[in-house]
Amino acid sequence: MSDHDVVIIGAGHNGLTCAAYLAMAGLRVKMVDRRSVVGGAAVTEEFHPGFRNSVASYTVSLLNPQIIADLKLHQHGLKIVERKAQNFLPAPDGSYLLTGEGRTQASVARLSAHDAERIGAFSQQLEVIADVLRAFVLRAPPNVVQGFGLGTISEAINALGTAKILNELSIEQQRILLDLFTCSAGEMLDDVFEHDLVKALFGFDAVVGNYASPYAAGSAYVMLHHAFGEVNGKKGVWGHAIGGMGAITQAMAAAARSHGVDITLGNGVREVLVERDRAVGVVLENGDTIRAKYVISNVNPKLLYTRLTPADALPKPFRERMASWRGGSGTFRMNVALSALPSFTALPGTGDHLTAGIIIAPSLGYMERAWLDAKQDGWSKQPIVEVLIPSTLDDSLAPAGQHVASLFCQHVAPELPNGMSWDDHRDTVADLMIKTVDDYAPGFKASVIGRQALSPLDLERDFGLIGGDIFHGALSLNQLFSARPMLGHADYRGPLKGLYHCGSGAHPGGGVTGAPGHNAAKTVLRDHRALFG
Repeated sequence: MSDHDVVIIGAGHNGLTCAAYLAMAGLRVKMVDRRSVVGGAAVTEEFHPGFRNSVASYTVSLLNPQIIADLKLHQHGLKIVERKAQNFLPAPDGSYLLTGEGRTQASVARLSAHDAERIGAFSQQLEVIADVLRAFVLRAPPNVVQGFGLGTISEAINALGTAKILNELSIEQQRILLDLFTCSAGEMLDDVFEHDLVKALFGFDAVVGNYASPYAAGSAYVMLHHAFGEVNGKKGVWGHAIGGMGAITQAMAAAARSHGVDITLGNGVREVLVERDRAVGVVLENGDTIRAKYVISNVNPKLLYTRLTPADALPKPFRERMASWRGGSGTFRMNVALSALPSFTALPGTGDHLTAGIIIAPSLGYMERAWLDAKQDGWSKQPIVEVLIPSTLDDSLAPAGQHVASLFCQHVAPELPNGMSWDDHRDTVADLMIKTVDDYAPGFKASVIGRQALSPLDLERDFGLIGGDIFHGALSLNQLFSARPMLGHADYRGPLKGLYHCGSGAHPGGGVTGAPGHNAAKTVLRDHRALFG
């Protein structure tokens, strides 16, 4: 007998989304998480006395509007505001690029008339392809199945639906889609634009969470992946959840609990319980056993299959391929308490640019050198840093007159070379990140009154992000769509009966979207109806 219909491993945003949908459909849902708070990496915590911030994930755009509506997240307290400007890119020579509604065209024109003529068409092309991604976000990709049966027929129908969406693109748009899935962002941007800052505007999205050069094949898709979001109905816009990213997951938890979901914190899963080739529950770290008809994992699939699932329960080819699941996003994350706002040499003083994503990475060449440095030495001499100052939009995060900043830093090696430990080098790299910002905004270092630095190792230990991987697995062509997490398992079903995936290691991948949780719930409910009517 099962204690619950469903047990979900991990109370991050996708797990909460999945739990809420299943509970709304009448299933008895239990969630477990080793952390003492819900939210996984989407949490708001005090990192310095009086200063709160989104300590890991840090900004909003990809959260699906259908999920916001279905879970009634606004009724549970969620409020999202737009940045007043979208991105600010200062350059060492004092020039800058500032983007956002009514700003981008004029700002680009000051840098390059050539690029000003082309940026509208290029952005429109991205938007058309992003619309295709939006159509795929809340549906399972076609799954590769062997033999012939009902599963084959179902997947054939799914494939026809996929083909119908793609056929709505013109042949030229299909060519662009192919380029975006296979080419490097660098070569695409070099073909279109001439100015470094304009290329860097798009190129930054190609290396966020992607431990690679912007000239690496497949980096164009990562750029596209960051383009399919929206805020309050405005496509391609980035925003801030009042109260930080934890406000999203707190609203999700409230929605889930309102439908009867039972959430247990501070006690993680030690092992998936398998009987007669079926997942039938989990064993917790304290030795307790929770039995359920369905076990749903919201953790990195490599963690699930190499640490939590008994090796002898898995098919050997599956186990071997999962051991090679590629991850590690090259991310170093900092939260900084500030006595005052920074003033950038390129655009001194306060203004809407301080509400934007401030990107310190003035060229594609700079980004490539950062990756090469990190690959050789463990971290880049001139790192890529995005600065976000959410307290410019949300005064609940810091004392009056003071501020908090998120520093989202690329590239650092997920594992340091020559046996070095991140515990020994965390502060050295944190100092470098602060200095990098100070080079563009003199006085920034002096304004820092507290900081929290999270290396890839810290992100793994604190949030279960293997290798610090914010996406639960690289967004590479062999780990996307029907191959996420593996051909034959893109339908959110694992290799064992009763075992499912609902995390970012499933389609459509990383980011605070809620989509994998939504899609996994649909699959579980379909299977439940087939078994129990």
